[in-house]
Amino acid sequence: MKILYHHRTQARDGCIVHIGELIAALRALGHEVVVVAPPGTEGGPAADTGSGGPVDRLRRALPKAAFELLEFLYAFHAFARLYRAFRRHRPDVLYERYNLYTPTGAWLKRLTGLPVLLEVNAPLAHERAAHGGLALTPLARWTERLAWRSADRVLPVTSVLADHVRAAGVPDGRIAVIPNGVDPRRFAADAAHTAAAKARLGLEGRLVLGFTGFVREWHRLEQVVDVLAEPGPGACPHLLLVGDGPARAGIEERARQRGVADRVTVTGVLPHDAIPGHVAAFDIALQPAVTAYASPLKLFEYMQAGRAIVAPDAPNIREVLRHDGNALLFDPADPAAFGHAVRRLCRDGALRARLGAQARATIAERQLTWDGNARRVAALFEERLAGTVADAVGTGSRRARPDGC
Repeated sequence: MKILYHHRTQARDGCIVHIGELIAALRALGHEVVVVAPPGTEGGPAADTGSGGPVDRLRRALPKAAFELLEFLYAFHAFARLYRAFRRHRPDVLYERYNLYTPTGAWLKRLTGLPVLLEVNAPLAHERAAHGGLALTPLARWTERLAWRSADRVLPVTSVLADHVRAAGVPDGRIAVIPNGVDPRRFAADAAHTAAAKARLGLEGRLVLGFTGFVREWHRLEQVVDVLAEPGPGACPHLLLVGDGPARAGIEERARQRGVADRVTVTGVLPHDAIPGHVAAFDIALQPAVTAYASPLKLFEYMQAGRAIVAPDAPNIREVLRHDGNALLFDPADPAAFGHAVRRLCRDGALRARLGAQARATIAERQLTWDGNARRVAALFEERLAGTVADAVGTGSRRARPDGC
């Protein structure tokens, strides 16, 4: 199958990891994937995973309405590139990663009849409006509804997000939930890897509490600093933050105040290829807070690495984790619950081992991998193409496929 893949993502974070991993998995299945994307982001993660590029600078410099108008106007440029790629490569299908003000897949389908799968990672009109970042609200909502309703299948990453898609008028039969995934070959779970990772990072003999990603105040990781400062028997706990963010300074200051600054390590932003070697050093993996509709990439990496996970008891988290089965889930409404869950795991090595083993088993049992996602995507495309061919046979049409086959 020849797949035209379109995205306009320029972030150097988990978004580009998702894109690159899915493209690679589709190609590994033998599909030809033609990518149309902003320059430098066509194939996957870049070495520099930081932020603050030209788009971010433009966003800060312009009034909201002016920037959003440019976003919408960019869709016409993106559509022209997409249509040229369609004419040149004659793909069988289009896979598009949804972005606000970008109904390009809907336009291409209307012009060419090309089947479209639309991946949705967030209800962006709702999200940006909720955070005060939306000025052209009617236009944003119109483009979102157009994109979602026009796709042959909409692929939200959680069932919670599927409710947003359903509320926009997309029927259940055209919604397929496909969460984030992981590459099992990258994340090892055996004790030898853990010991080697700790030695490499200078953390031998420590009980490592780990977090990957962008650190925000609402993660409440200062509670973990308090756990470090508590006296107790056994291994000496150490907090390893693999990433950076606005909460970093507060965490480091809290550690100095509690006298445990030497037991907090913050790596700063790292390329994604370096993440597995750091997660391997974790004994307890922290998912201290979550956006209500998200499918956190780090969660699947923690699971594949066989780490004991602490995460909030939220509907989207319960789609993959079970309390006291493959993780410890805490009540996010209770300010003390996160710290209590961390303390429990610090004290109980057998529980850590059981939860970590079951988390890893869940990945295999449910095929929560990029390869598994690629197979799901390919099956949906094949189902849609089979339906198109069947319709064409019934009507005598020769326009069953965009290339006239």
